[in-house]
Amino acid sequence: MNRFNEWGSEVATNRLESQVILDGMSQGVLIFDEAGALIQENAAARALLGANLKLLRSEGWSAAEVMLNARMTDPDQLVEQARKRAVQTGTPQRFHIYRTGERIPCWVSAMNAHGQTYIMISIETRDWSTVADVIEKYLEEVREVVSSTRGHADLIKQTVTHAKPDETAEKLSRRISGFTNIIDIHMYRLYALTDLIERLELIRTGKITDLIEQTTRRVVLADFMEDFLEVLDETPLIDPESDTGDYRSRIRAVIPQKIAIAASPGYLTQVLRDILRNAIMYSMRATPIKIVAYANRSNTVQIDVIDEGYGIRAAENERIFLPFMRSRQPQIMGEFGYGLSLYLCKHEVELMNGRVWFESEEKVGTTFSLKLPVWRETARLDASLSSSER
Repeated sequence: MNRFNEWGSEVATNRLESQVILDGMSQGVLIFDEAGALIQENAAARALLGANLKLLRSEGWSAAEVMLNARMTDPDQLVEQARKRAVQTGTPQRFHIYRTGERIPCWVSAMNAHGQTYIMISIETRDWSTVADVIEKYLEEVREVVSSTRGHADLIKQTVTHAKPDETAEKLSRRISGFTNIIDIHMYRLYALTDLIERLELIRTGKITDLIEQTTRRVVLADFMEDFLEVLDETPLIDPESDTGDYRSRIRAVIPQKIAIAASPGYLTQVLRDILRNAIMYSMRATPIKIVAYANRSNTVQIDVIDEGYGIRAAENERIFLPFMRSRQPQIMGEFGYGLSLYLCKHEVELMNGRVWFESEEKVGTTFSLKLPVWRETARLDASLSSSER
């Protein structure tokens, strides 16, 4: 009897220790036995699933299938198919679920213990505090734009209505032009922030994955870059308040012919515009900016955007790809920006199976580099970089 009690105490202790470990994980974890009963979950799963856990505890795996497959249309992506593959291969299988408008990555694993097969579902949890921050910033911007635009519109109206008889049209135009320039600055900033929010929402919901997959194609880099630079001035690139001069004439591209990459042209354009904007804003007007590309032996193509600007202090390196974490150097803080574009660029490049990084020296300049897969006709979707290249 004592030996039985000792054994039972040991099992209880082991279970307690495993629960402590599970509760310390940031991913939500659900564990089902062979009969499909939910036998264990962790704190993250309880926070993520809330009242749905009561149904899972009573109905087990059948309820999990219904809940995890909600809004899924591809039969191969259903959790049951992932479970079968996990049992057959003995390796964790990836799938996704939709919850509160967000596409969430998950894993299913098959574990053998004590002669039974247990199924473990792990659900990734995201820290989307960035979304709350950007919405708060957006609302602040909207209030400021509305207030400022209404104020300046009233001033324009008063200027026209109460113009002095001897005031020339040229003088009146100059006065009105000052007001319209201020309105233009506010409108540009609101448009820019709206664009950032749209990009962030596509990442948060996972919709960007399908968009990139659907638009990825063979991109001949020399032709792409020629078109990219030709239309660079068609939409505003720099905040109207910044005095940047003729920035197009500063840019020189050296792109070998016939290099083709697998990329989404729209997203590549977006990323390059963001990186060029930084190169222009954070360097003196007369300094050149070069775009250089070359093929690597690893079936990748590297694109470097090189400036001779202010550079980035080594102490700031860890902040560059974080949201709302702009460098604290005076020259950079003096320029308008939200500190969000490089954070988005990093996600977008990685979803194109690429990598983005930079090298910089203060007062010398900065090089931002992209590495993207070479186009391969026989393996359109198999274009991911090796782990060593990432």
